[in-house]
Amino acid sequence: MTKTDIQPFEVAAEGGTLTGLWARADQAGERPLILAIHGGTYTAQYFHVPGHSLLERAVDQGFDIIAIDRPGYGGSTALENASDLIQKNADYLTPRVPALLSAFGRASAPVFIIGHSIGGAITISMAAAQPSWLTGIAVSGVGLKTPSESAMAYAQFPDVYFVDLPTPMKDQLMFGPSETLHVGMPEASHVANTHCPLNELKDITGGWQDRLHALCPKVTVPVQTKQGQYEALWLTEGTLVQDFAACFTAAPRVEVAMVPEAGHCIDYHKAGAAFQDAQLAFARATMPVPAT
Repeated sequence: MTKTDIQPFEVAAEGGTLTGLWARADQAGERPLILAIHGGTYTAQYFHVPGHSLLERAVDQGFDIIAIDRPGYGGSTALENASDLIQKNADYLTPRVPALLSAFGRASAPVFIIGHSIGGAITISMAAAQPSWLTGIAVSGVGLKTPSESAMAYAQFPDVYFVDLPTPMKDQLMFGPSETLHVGMPEASHVANTHCPLNELKDITGGWQDRLHALCPKVTVPVQTKQGQYEALWLTEGTLVQDFAACFTAAPRVEVAMVPEAGHCIDYHKAGAAFQDAQLAFARATMPVPAT
């Protein structure tokens, strides 16, 4: 990979602030701009951990890319607390994308969203609104059902806005067996660790799973969805992974797969490079072929 000039940003948009990381390719050409949306308990740095950087990989393949800090993360404005905080994230972010593109210098650019975990749920919720700038989505670490004990565990937390999950607990949930990890993981990922709004965790293990059945059929762009073989936060047995993909009844193309030898944070496993390449290849394929 080439050395990439990846910069932090802070953009004022409609009374709020969005922060994160962005980078420009030398020639983006016909490729859509990648908007990367992280999951819970991680900042935008999730997509730029040394040796596992989606930002570097995207730029090297000719994509402009923006990785945002979601509301309440990094320097981004936090939202008012709500039981449907995932939908509130989508409602907040979707109308602010044009201002973000303008600040980046690519007003009116077509956008492909890559979303991980809760960021994947937010991505689906954004796509269901059918914004005109969206070309497609790739989500991972999100599905139909979480284990019932997850919702029970979060219900025991104190009634606060932010919670900090202990790092050993996170590492156990986010990663597959040690032999599936790159050297230095999971420790190298800790640079992206942060707090998380508690209601995001309650929502993803509760209400969002009810809402997705109405949201997914409204997605009218190509969809890629993947889960790791050792996924610990979502149920994947039987046909659950395929059943989730089948919910996207209006999408012109749906690509679904289990990624062998990977846990919840697929990016950080030995399979991560090929996984990111597949996401970018899918993004590239969402753009129409120019007329000759």
